[in-house]
Amino acid sequence: MSRATQDAAACREALARLPELDLGELRQRWRALYKADASPHLSRELLLRAVAYRIQEVTLGGLRPDRQRQLRQAARQFNETGEIRRRARPELKSGTRLVREWRGRTYEVLVLDDGFSWQGTSYRSLSALARKITGTAWSGPLFFGLKPNRCAIRRSAPPAYPAGEPIESGNAAG
Repeated sequence: MSRATQDAAACREALARLPELDLGELRQRWRALYKADASPHLSRELLLRAVAYRIQEVTLGGLRPDRQRQLRQAARQFNETGEIRRRARPELKSGTRLVREWRGRTYEVLVLDDGFSWQGTSYRSLSALARKITGTAWSGPLFFGLKPNRCAIRRSAPPAYPAGEPIESGNAAG
C-alpha cells in the first residue's frame, strides 16, 4: 500500500472518530493541530469542523497559494467595507463565436449549451480545445482571451475582453 493511500486511510479513520470526542478532547486536538488554544466561544460543532478541516489539510494538502491570497483579499475587503465584490467573469452563451489567431491561422470556435464546437468536433472544455489546437497544455480561457494573462497585466497590456464588456454573441452565419 502506498504512503498516500495509507495517509488517506488514516485521515478517514481520524475523521470518523471526531464526533465521538467530547469538547475537552476537541480542544486538545485543536491545540495540537493549530499550535494555539481555541477560543472559548467556539461551539462544539465549529470546533469539530475546524479540526476535521485541519486534519485533511495536513494530510492531503491545503489550498493553493493563489486561492489563499484571494481569500485573504476577500476577508480584508469585507473587514474594510462590509461587502465583497466578486470579479465578473464573461458568461459565454450558446451561439457565441470565439475567434483566435495563432501562428498565422485564424481559429473560430462555437459555444454550445454543453461545450464547444470546432471543425465539426465537440469539446467539453476550452482547455481541451486549446490543447488540440496548440499541441500543448494551455488554459482555454487564457488562450481565447477570456482571462487576462498575469504577465500581460504586469506589462500594463489591457485584457482582450475587459470584465463587464460584452463578448460578440449570436448565431452569425457568415
